[in-house]
Amino acid sequence: MRRARARAAVKLALAAAATVALSLTVWACGGTIGGIANNPVEVAESNGPPEGDVTISNWPGYIQPNEGGEPGTISQFEKATGIKVDYIEDVNDNNEFFGKMRPLLEQGESGGRSIFVVTDWMAKEMYDFHFLQEIEPSSIPEVFKNLVPNLKNPKFDPGRKFSIPWQTGMTGIWVDESKAPEIKSVNDLFDPKYKGKVTMLQEMRDTVPLVMKAEGVDFEEATDEDWLKAIEKIEDAAASGQIRRFTGNDYTEELTAGNIVAAIGWSGDASIVANPDAEWIMPEQGCVIWSDNMVIPIGAPNVGAAFAFMDFVYEPEVAAGLTEYITYISPVKGVQELVPKELADDPLVFPSPEFQKSCSIQGSPPDPETVSKAWANVVAG
Repeated sequence: MRRARARAAVKLALAAAATVALSLTVWACGGTIGGIANNPVEVAESNGPPEGDVTISNWPGYIQPNEGGEPGTISQFEKATGIKVDYIEDVNDNNEFFGKMRPLLEQGESGGRSIFVVTDWMAKEMYDFHFLQEIEPSSIPEVFKNLVPNLKNPKFDPGRKFSIPWQTGMTGIWVDESKAPEIKSVNDLFDPKYKGKVTMLQEMRDTVPLVMKAEGVDFEEATDEDWLKAIEKIEDAAASGQIRRFTGNDYTEELTAGNIVAAIGWSGDASIVANPDAEWIMPEQGCVIWSDNMVIPIGAPNVGAAFAFMDFVYEPEVAAGLTEYITYISPVKGVQELVPKELADDPLVFPSPEFQKSCSIQGSPPDPETVSKAWANVVAG
């Protein structure tokens, strides 16, 4: 079992479910305000040696902190470069974050941030709206030297023009083994005996594909009808009280508190699940694979410092420290040889092709607008 650290997770603001639904609809409907999409995509430029300050928005619990007298990732970077970092853990859900940032981005501003960390599909959405800058490979040589080969040419960003992987993960099932060890499939989450004791992610591209896969649908060939049928099944379960609620990262708090027996959740969250009986399992029908990515928004100040941070976290020794703490899949070559053997042998951190053989790369429905609107209605209740 991987060691879980008890740490406070930033709570997702689900009190405004309607706001989340609005965010889902806003990006899905296409179009922009202020003509951003009609402007050419900018190329990020460093404008001199890296120095000064840099502000980064990331997900909670996603970086090595100062611990036991040892400096964490940010402290190491500041000491090595002299650059001061304002590190903000305010990305709890892609749509929520985009809904917050979009009014600024439409004005060509980034809210003072030089780096966002968002998931593959959201990075593509932001890029298609011309809200992200392209990255010249020569600006971040360590990244392109040490990036693992299987992440160099993703379908959504061939050649990595605008996205740099932060970490990769798998979406599956977290189970409290002391209460429901028999849960092995996503279909088990719909068993009436678990009524009110199950949560699902409000991220459509995590939850809905798993339900489709459990129904025997080939996710990579799925039609809009397949997506909508799975959403209808989830909607019925939510209306009946089978599903306790839809969450972001805060499903970890539900597991820690013992409020639920199972959750659709992310593979690397052992560090923020303080429940020794909770384990992430690979669903019988397979998982969903995704990456969270560093991107540079339009209007980003001090791009040179952002490049310096990207290169720094792609140094294998630094990346190994990140992996030891957050236990997600590193995008950096050579990390497995630098971490303790127990971690190096963990299939959730260094999964083999055999382990992931039934998994699917996270993707979108053929008609994102229609399907996203249906999903927004479910999440909003």
